[in-house]
Amino acid sequence: QVQLVESGGGLVQPGGSLRLSCAASARSFNTYTMGWFRQAPEKERDFVAAIIWNGNTYHSDSVKGRFTIDRDNAKNTVYLQMNSLKPEDTAVYYCAMTSMRVLSGGKWYEIRSNYEYWGQGTQVTVSS
Repeated sequence: QVQLVESGGGLVQPGGSLRLSCAASARSFNTYTMGWFRQAPEKERDFVAAIIWNGNTYHSDSVKGRFTIDRDNAKNTVYLQMNSLKPEDTAVYYCAMTSMRVLSGGKWYEIRSNYEYWGQGTQVTVSS
């Protein structure tokens, strides 16, 4: 049974930084693609960032240049470094994992239904 456990959320002032972590209890972690999504109150759960099994990374336009996804395969952990935080970044952040392999193009990593496993979420609040 795969489990994903997020940590690192909290309250931060605008312009501040947080680093989210997601620890996975999965064998062969390095073969999975990992994603971060977020959901603000009464809104859809949106794609934030993904790191493919081969190391390629993708970030949504709304966080590009401010957030960075990376992973440590030795620790079975994926991270989301969030800098220059804005009030509109306030949301519950979810970690997700998929074994999906895509040989063609397309932003398949942005699609929620392509992810098999999800964490419980961690709250990030950006407010003065």
